Amino acid sequence: MTSYLLVPGFWIDATAWSAVAGDLRARGHDVTALDLGHGPGATARTRVDDVLAALGGAGEPVVLVGHSGAGPVCAAAAERARDRVAHLVFVDTGPLPDGVAQIDFTPPDAQAATRATLAEHGALPMPSRAELDAAGSSTAGIPDTVFDDVRARSTAEPPGVVLTGARRGTPDLSLPKTVVACSFTPADARELIDAGVPGFAEMDGPEWTFVVLPTGHWPMLSAPSELAGVLDGLG
Repeated sequence: MTSYLLVPGFWIDATAWSAVAGDLRARGHDVTALDLGHGPGATARTRVDDVLAALGGAGEPVVLVGHSGAGPVCAAAAERARDRVAHLVFVDTGPLPDGVAQIDFTPPDAQAATRATLAEHGALPMPSRAELDAAGSSTAGIPDTVFDDVRARSTAEPPGVVLTGARRGTPDLSLPKTVVACSFTPADARELIDAGVPGFAEMDGPEWTFVVLPTGHWPMLSAPSELAGVLDGLG
């Protein structure tokens, strides 16, 4: 039996992992899906604390799985609680350098649009399906009813989560790290690694592996059994 801690990215909650978690439990594993804080004071650093609190309650080192915006958070948490993490998994995402926010990783026009939305709404609501696809967060493979339900239950992201970055520690080369590449390929990643692009530059170490799962950016919704199979193979 392997223990898994599944951490959702922006807007979604623990229920987005339901199908994956159920599949892993049917395979005999222990699974916890985490809800991250969405209060007005939430930041990238408080989300690291959310993950650390969950790791502290785990009975044994876990396979820590972060999707999308949770990738940098999980990277930082793993560096502060190395003894609690057996394997670090990035689902269509990667780490970011110390203090680099999610908004810093987007083009200037996208940053301006995000800041305008934050100014208007006081938070960042989950975009429509068309908006996500246009921004590169492919929703391919998600049934319309599933996407509509997830978006209806989504929670807007507080400004501090969008505009701040996590405090990093020192990456441990002995910690296995796997990227589940869904909306990009290992070849795409290789180009970005060679170019030194933040979020990819770290992936050049011997502790990194890639697993290809060709679907959209949200595989827990578009290909849950396939994603569970990938995670099961990492335990």
